[in-house]
Amino acid sequence: MKKILALVLVAVLALGLVACAGAPAEKQFKVGAIYINSKNDTAGYTYAHHNGITTAMKSLGMNVDTQLVIVDEVPEDKEKVLAAVDTLVGQGANIIFGISFGYIDAMEEAAKKYPEVVFSHGTGYKSNETNFNNYFGRAYQARYLAGIAAGLKSLEIGNNNVGYVAAYTTDYAETASGINGFALGVLAVNPDAKIHVKKLGAWADEANEKAFAEELINVYKCGVISQHCDSAQPQLAAQDANVFGCGYNSDMTKDAPKAHLTAAIWNWDVYYATAIKAAQECGEAKNFVTKMGGPAYYGGLKEGFVDVSPLSENCAPNTKKAIDAVKAMMVNGEWDVFTGVALSIDAEGNVTKADADLVDNEGNVIVAAGGASVEDGVITGSMNYLVKGVEEV
Repeated sequence: MKKILALVLVAVLALGLVACAGAPAEKQFKVGAIYINSKNDTAGYTYAHHNGITTAMKSLGMNVDTQLVIVDEVPEDKEKVLAAVDTLVGQGANIIFGISFGYIDAMEEAAKKYPEVVFSHGTGYKSNETNFNNYFGRAYQARYLAGIAAGLKSLEIGNNNVGYVAAYTTDYAETASGINGFALGVLAVNPDAKIHVKKLGAWADEANEKAFAEELINVYKCGVISQHCDSAQPQLAAQDANVFGCGYNSDMTKDAPKAHLTAAIWNWDVYYATAIKAAQECGEAKNFVTKMGGPAYYGGLKEGFVDVSPLSENCAPNTKKAIDAVKAMMVNGEWDVFTGVALSIDAEGNVTKADADLVDNEGNVIVAAGGASVEDGVITGSMNYLVKGVEEV
């Protein structure tokens, strides 16, 4: 009888240790990640995601050394992404994060191939109703705040030319909304500014990231350089030329201490902690999307998902005052970027609002004065215009 009771107890305990996606125990739950650049990067896009994943795991009491499996430097090639997925599944990954937009079709296919594994894709738009979701955020809000810093600096140095090295422009809503958010922040401070955008045609191209920044500085006489690309090269170019810049993805002050003002950044750990915890608790991978409350995660300043990095000593006076005021307006829902209400920010950091048309650089009215915000679906999926004051060079 004692032996029978012991066997029953062992069986009950075993059942109680089943984790999401069939993992035998929560302590054995593994996180998989596919990176476009090296996991050893010290700045930029992949660095920000890797830091977010490891920070989230530690906050959940997980062992990064034994519970995180990575395949890095994976290009946006479907077969190579699928091969990376196979590797991670073979290593026991219960949830797999794919961080680059071009992984989208491979992630969709992999979710069908491995229904017992959770797939979560960054910056994309595809999903299913069970084990595959996407995640992104209101980066345009952080871009606007960085634009304020750039605009105030442009006034301080007396240079109305602001440069922007962009992975893409109107090719993707992600890049268009980022450019537009930044530009509107600049123009709120300096309505005479011109934002000159140079397109890379790639998410990462370190050689041209620096070369294009140098062109914007030397040919277009830009005194502040911003970016939507993976490395700190545009900020290094700004420092070499004794001008200033706003980075992206991570705080680049350490890379260009004499040039960097602030960067639009992601607190990726906010999402990663939420997703990992949901995957651990959902019972089975097929319940993940329901556990997450839907197929798409879209956080912003309010959720602490995006922000700007600490302001450097290079910023113009009153930059913090202006940014804090505008940030509070967005967090409390009083105002958002793509509406028919424009902000005006003076050199003292004072902020005022007034109804005004939101107009693209071809003169088309996007939102009439006083109108509500452009819909999220447009910001994330179909924004294919640049606002007045922006020119692609």
